[in-house]
This record gives sequence, structure tokens and C-alpha cells, in this order.
Amino acid sequence: MGEGGRTCKSVDRRGRLEDEPFTVKITRDKVLIEFRGRRVRTLTGADADAIRAARAAGDEAAVQLLVARKTGNFKRGNEHR
Repeated sequence: MGEGGRTCKSVDRRGRLEDEPFTVKITRDKVLIEFRGRRVRTLTGADADAIRAARAAGDEAAVQLLVARKTGNFKRGNEHR
């Protein structure tokens, strides 16, 4: 189950999170998010705590969905290299 009691599959209708998952690295006070080997975002505070809690619950689909929401629209055409 994802946020708000919804399953992640109904939110990710195209299955993009299964095909191209984000890499999430959790440090002591930060969460580092990478996409295709490049760092796209560094999260701290409440955003990082939400991802830590989802990872602790063991729901990787919820982690991927949260990361996708927190990164927002980071793609600008350079990701095809």
C-alpha cells in the first residue's frame, strides 16, 4: 500500500517505476537519489524521513513512488546520453 491507502500500481499506470527505478542511498542525515547513475536530488528533513520509513517497512514500490514524487520534473533532455 502506498500513501493514502492506495496501491502503487494504480498510481504508476505505465509501469515506469518498474522499468527504470531510481537508486536510493540512505546516509546518516540525507537521502541521495540517482537516476541512471547520475544524482538528481538530495533530500533532507521530513522528505528524507518519509523515504526512510517506507524503506524500513520493506515496501520497495512505495519507496520508488515516493522518490518519483519528491524528485519532480528533473528531466530536461540530457538523460538520453
